[in-house]
Amino acid sequence: MVVLAASICTKGGKPVISRQFREMPRSRIDGLLTSFPKLIPANSQHTSIEAQDVRYVYQPLEDLYILLITNKGSNILQDIDTLHLFARVVSDICRTADEREISRNAFELLGAFDEVVNLGYREQVGLAQVRSILEMESHEEKIQEIIAKNKEAEAKEELKRRAKQLELQRREMQKR
Repeated sequence: MVVLAASICTKGGKPVISRQFREMPRSRIDGLLTSFPKLIPANSQHTSIEAQDVRYVYQPLEDLYILLITNKGSNILQDIDTLHLFARVVSDICRTADEREISRNAFELLGAFDEVVNLGYREQVGLAQVRSILEMESHEEKIQEIIAKNKEAEAKEELKRRAKQLELQRREMQKR
């Protein structure tokens, strides 16, 4: 199974976020996403569409679509399973599935997408593992922030100490 891209796009095909897992020009992915809504048949119960050289596996997400673009040779059952995991990740990270909330959480969503698919191949992870990995990254970031704040506080204290020392030296110079 090769996942070329995972995207969340509007019903008109405008990407909200998109992550390419294989080398692909932006114009190509934009073209694929723009043509996607035109390929969806009216009143269709299917959640996959085959085009010339790719397969779209999608799921409606309120006013948006969550979409995987895969090659035609990929296993459709694995693709659907991967799509469901992406949908669970999105609903876990975002309170609502609207364009603003998706954009606000884009960095975290793209990080989660990278944990699910690596170089186009699905990793053997579930929602709990993805959540755990993201929390670990957040924990490490918090530790780095604490270290940076401590260094900043130490630098401020050093500046105050030096300012006092210079003030004392200036006073002594004035006394002489």
